[in-house]
Amino acid sequence: MAVSFEFFLLLASVLLFVSIFVGKTGYRFGIPALLLFLLVGILVGSDGVGIEFRSPHQAQYIGIIALNIILFSGGMDTRFSEIKPVILPGVILSIAGVLLTALITGVFIYWLTNNVIQTVTFSLIESLLLASIMSSTDSASVFSILRSKGLTLKQNLRPLLELESGSNDPMAYMLVILCIQLLQSTAIQPGKIIFSFFQQLIIGVLVGVILGRLAVYLINHIHLEYEGLYSALLVAVMLFLFGFSSVLGGNGYLAVYIGGLLIGNQRFVYKRSMMKFFDGLTWLFQIIMFLTLGLLVNPHELLPIAGVGILIGLFMILVSRPLSVFSLLLPFKKITFKGKLFVSWVGLRGAVPIIFATYPWISGVEQAETMFNIVFFITILSLLLQGTSVPLMARWLGLAVQNNSERKPQLKEFDIDLSDEINSAIAEIVITEEMLKNGNRLSDLALPDKVLVTMIKRSGEYLVPRGNTSLEVGDIVLLIADNEQALMETYRQLGL
Repeated sequence: MAVSFEFFLLLASVLLFVSIFVGKTGYRFGIPALLLFLLVGILVGSDGVGIEFRSPHQAQYIGIIALNIILFSGGMDTRFSEIKPVILPGVILSIAGVLLTALITGVFIYWLTNNVIQTVTFSLIESLLLASIMSSTDSASVFSILRSKGLTLKQNLRPLLELESGSNDPMAYMLVILCIQLLQSTAIQPGKIIFSFFQQLIIGVLVGVILGRLAVYLINHIHLEYEGLYSALLVAVMLFLFGFSSVLGGNGYLAVYIGGLLIGNQRFVYKRSMMKFFDGLTWLFQIIMFLTLGLLVNPHELLPIAGVGILIGLFMILVSRPLSVFSLLLPFKKITFKGKLFVSWVGLRGAVPIIFATYPWISGVEQAETMFNIVFFITILSLLLQGTSVPLMARWLGLAVQNNSERKPQLKEFDIDLSDEINSAIAEIVITEEMLKNGNRLSDLALPDKVLVTMIKRSGEYLVPRGNTSLEVGDIVLLIADNEQALMETYRQLGL
């Protein structure tokens, strides 16, 4: 049935509303929002409300754009100081970990579908292709779950997991393309395969590093008339990173992540507003991507492959991922057994494997749709089983840190933030009767010398304070301190 463009926009807005409210509800129960976005797409699809969408090409295009935004934003949010201690294990997991996981899982799939399961049979190359599609951890899922839960982990595990998930897609992508070529041609030369791998790796890194640094120079010297144009400029930089690297024969995903990492760790004008812009853009495209991928699948097609999907999914979660992690992280003694176990558990599958599953479908590979449905099923299993239990697993293994004093206080009433080069700390507090026991003037408040009250909010109005300003219970006070230590001393003196 043909619908007008206006009706399409109305439907799209309703789906966004539903996804946002469902995600908010799910957060209270510890359910990953990304899983709920995926389920909304399934429910409004052909087997639910009846929206027909069967275009892997369009889903792939949307997925590529969304993945670029997610990787770029994730790179910008990652601090060099955090990932520096874990660069080596992170890179090893992102390259060798993906390869080892694909090989172990591929052999299992071949054995399973040729000796145990009768509903589907895969050749060895087809098994390796299916395993390669699922071999990388999903950056969208890892970033979303770790950051939305505000987890602070011991042994630098959070930056390790984010570095791995942000940089392991290129290896999985190359394995997928290689397996498709092997299925479609018998004249594959090992030398060309190795050359292609290093070409994509080297060009992707060089493009990300060089253009990332040039982008910061451009942003600081272009002098645009409107602040909003700087965010548009950064979007252009992100797309150029992907396109330019891909045209040169490099890996665009790697270039985007490294470019975002380089840009996010340097100083440039309007950085705070651009970071907020990309944060919102990331959530928007995550919703769009998961809705689209949910629409692409028909639930009735998942039932015949449920058995093989459960067995492969559980094998990856309990066997191939842990085997890869423990064997590759064996030399790194600072990461304990429990740390390695947690890294194994956070091998989340999400949108990236589903996007990669569209490549054999578009290439006309035999049984590609069956592979897509299996990948989709395993993604749901991973998000449901692993995604919901990440905080619980961290606490159970004793790796979670009570980070109330380490995290920057969230300013709810004063939308103010400080530039990265400023070492001062800001916070807001609510005045209580206990704080006013020595007098109700600002000068009577027990504050260290290195702390100033810069603004007061009272009954919706903002006041610039002076020493003789009278305080009232319920006043919201904005503090600025020389450093975090002075701010913590203020909290102690005020009994907070």
